[in-house]
Amino acid sequence: MNILSVSDTVVPYIYSPAIKKKYGCVDFVIACGDLPYYYQEFIISMLNVPLYFVHGNHDSEIEYGEFGERRYPHGGTNLHRRVIYRRGALIAGIEGSIRYKPQGKFQYSQRQMWLYVMQLIPSFFYNNLHYGRYLDIFVSHAPPWGIHDQPDLPHQGIKAFRWLIDVFKPRYHFHGHIHVYNPSTVTETLFGETRVINTYGCRQTELDLSRICGD
Repeated sequence: MNILSVSDTVVPYIYSPAIKKKYGCVDFVIACGDLPYYYQEFIISMLNVPLYFVHGNHDSEIEYGEFGERRYPHGGTNLHRRVIYRRGALIAGIEGSIRYKPQGKFQYSQRQMWLYVMQLIPSFFYNNLHYGRYLDIFVSHAPPWGIHDQPDLPHQGIKAFRWLIDVFKPRYHFHGHIHVYNPSTVTETLFGETRVINTYGCRQTELDLSRICGD
């Protein structure tokens, strides 16, 4: 199973007809936030595959365009505080970053993030009962605490995310939020059984979900 993951910046060759040739074989798209809604809609229309997204802290509450206003990419599926089943893969997500200013959409305290993770737990246990595992892919905007994050408040990781991947062991955790300007920056880390991937810009990943039986 191949996926395209995107976040934080518009990539010119993604936002062009070249996307079909380069990524026409992907099964679905994961968007990790801080992207224009029109950009995500373009990806959906060009690849004709599902797009699953979470909001980033810089996302617009309302985006205005040729076809009116929208609060999310039309055609996309919001993963925030949800667990879904796609082609045999169990996927969950949580939006936003740590709160670093008094006002701001899609910013939350560490305590709020813990609450959002706790709200997912009943679905994880349901998954384990019916599918034999809790979760395959976790999607967020912010990184987990101590993995790919930075010491300044806006870019601190989320403690609840680190606990989630430590306890429920998804195969993958895709996140954005941390911009990559230096080629030597670490963007992929194996934490226990979870591959934590910073998908700044865009990234194609062939998922190893061999533990899944059937569709």
